[in-house]
Amino acid sequence: MLMVMEAQCNNLTLRDTSSSIKSLFFRISSLDSDSYIALAFSSHLFCLKGFIVFIMYRAAASRLTLSKDNGRTLGAYRFATSRGLFSWLSGDSSTSHPPLHTPLSGVSLPPSLPDYVEPSKTKITTLSNGLKIASETSPSPAASIGLYIDSGSLYETPWSSGASHLLEKMAFKSTTNRSHFRLVREIEAIGGNVGATASREQMSYTFDALKTYVPQMVELLVDCVRNPAFLNWEVNEEIRKVKAEVEELSNNPQGLLLEAVHSAGYSGALAYPLLASESALDRLNGPILEEFVAENYTAPRMVLAASGVEHEEFLSIAEPLLSDLPSVPRPEEPKSTYVGGDFRRQGESGGAHVAIAFEVPGGWNKEREAIVLTVLQMLMGGGGSFSAGGPGKGMHSRLYLRVLNEYQQVQSFSAFNSVFNNTGLFGIYAFTSSDFVAEAVDLAARELISVASLGEVSQVQLDRAKESTKSAVLMNLESRMIASEDIGRQILTYGERKPLEQFLNEVDGITLNDITKIAQNIISSPLTMASYGDVIHVPNYESVSSKLVHEPTPLACCSFSDLNVGPISRRRRNNLGWPRPPGQFITRSCASIQEQ
Repeated sequence: MLMVMEAQCNNLTLRDTSSSIKSLFFRISSLDSDSYIALAFSSHLFCLKGFIVFIMYRAAASRLTLSKDNGRTLGAYRFATSRGLFSWLSGDSSTSHPPLHTPLSGVSLPPSLPDYVEPSKTKITTLSNGLKIASETSPSPAASIGLYIDSGSLYETPWSSGASHLLEKMAFKSTTNRSHFRLVREIEAIGGNVGATASREQMSYTFDALKTYVPQMVELLVDCVRNPAFLNWEVNEEIRKVKAEVEELSNNPQGLLLEAVHSAGYSGALAYPLLASESALDRLNGPILEEFVAENYTAPRMVLAASGVEHEEFLSIAEPLLSDLPSVPRPEEPKSTYVGGDFRRQGESGGAHVAIAFEVPGGWNKEREAIVLTVLQMLMGGGGSFSAGGPGKGMHSRLYLRVLNEYQQVQSFSAFNSVFNNTGLFGIYAFTSSDFVAEAVDLAARELISVASLGEVSQVQLDRAKESTKSAVLMNLESRMIASEDIGRQILTYGERKPLEQFLNEVDGITLNDITKIAQNIISSPLTMASYGDVIHVPNYESVSSKLVHEPTPLACCSFSDLNVGPISRRRRNNLGWPRPPGQFITRSCASIQEQ
């Protein structure tokens, strides 16, 4: 048999007829397993490669013919892979399969089993000085504890600008009770993980370890936050590191643009930079950090949150360590006004990065609108042309289907949001070749106008976005660290932790009219643009703003005043992780979900 195959392979060329190839294919398919192995290692394997090339060539030609006959683009067709190729060889007719969201005919799903596990309840205790201690239990052998503070770049002054960024780097350094060396040894001894994060509105210090070490975790965490030594040599060392980090910001254009849309889009506190500038770092020192901590790290602005501990035990450990904090009246949040604007910086990035954004009025304090915004971000989705965590993520989102799959010049295209207590930003970020950047901006404007037009979003798309939103929140909340963060940030924002069921019900109740209306409200605000890289071909601000003028579509039997129903639900914030209030968690985590 192999000799016959060999003879036929020697005479096989790409110009052979399909009948000859079919004959060869049937001879191959009749071989037993041992003969397959012999054939695979024979010197005539190159002949088989040519055979496969011919199959691929014929398939491609068939697709091109089909697209020409129908006068449509290839993007409209879905073709089978090996099944379709070999069905052509064997003469079988290929069958079309139903969409994945359609249940298979004749297959009945088994009944759902009852859930005997009751979700743990969040317990909150407010100390006499106003500090809140909150916790929930979990079956995990480990516990996650965090101290969350209503402080950030929002509360900085021109004199203390950059303090929050530097405080993040100074976390878990020497205290008045411990040297940095001793502190590191104590953390290592219990196998713990510590971290700190600074944002515009909040600071967080976290500790994760086995729950048998909760007393040590709480004591060490409180000591690091309450009693930092701010030794000159440690402060100077961290300033040097932050300067190096800022110099490398050009390697993170997306982070640079996120900073830029805030500085260009707002006047007031939210325009203050989160990343310390070089001039600010030259001015900052230990006494300035001490003054900033004394003014902002007060009891009414703190929440100690934990996941995986018993509340009464947790309270008995934490209360003696925190009850003597000063009870200073909580100051009014500094004002910020959204104005819109334009930021451009020439840089060496091998292309053009551009972001267009608009205001989200109300922020987390308008909870239902924040939830609708979260679903809108999931609906638009997007991502990069290369998926670092595996193929298929976000493949059904609008920006993937309508932009990334259609325009090879676009390397990254995704929706983003950055939401605060009383306001926020929503927009689209794109990275493309410099000669295509004008078209990319037009595509971003087109997509925003599309979701603001009634009838452009289908019910199937909305349902998929709603289910993706719920699954993103539920899966992230399985992490005790995110659960602890969710508790702390929600209590800082709302004074309580919203029930998860409330958030899920709100997501289920979102309609197409809700999506259309919030998109209309967003793009009716002034435009904010930011670009970095080869910005020569980035269109000017006025031309882009004029393209986003949209005539509102009358909504069918729906008043969007429904979206202004005061306190309703839900969840916290966005990158890859995004926890704050219901929506807050999502905003952070959506980006990471799409990246992973």
